[in-house]
Amino acid sequence: MDGDDIDRASSAKRGSPFLNTEQAAAYLAISARQLKRLRVRGDGPVFRRHSRYVQYHIDDLDAWSRAHSATGIRP
Repeated sequence: MDGDDIDRASSAKRGSPFLNTEQAAAYLAISARQLKRLRVRGDGPVFRRHSRYVQYHIDDLDAWSRAHSATGIRP
């Protein structure tokens, strides 16, 4: 990921709540490849298919991130 990906994700957030896979990955600070793997396994954030394009809504990314955040407390 480079600064351009993060800038595009920030720009998309201001204009549209939907991000493509690369933008969503930059937003989550993971690789696009990892996000695709999570999607295939059914473990990733909710996504939508708009025609042939996979799109992620910002709110779904935030919800998924919150649900998968670590508390740092070990039992």
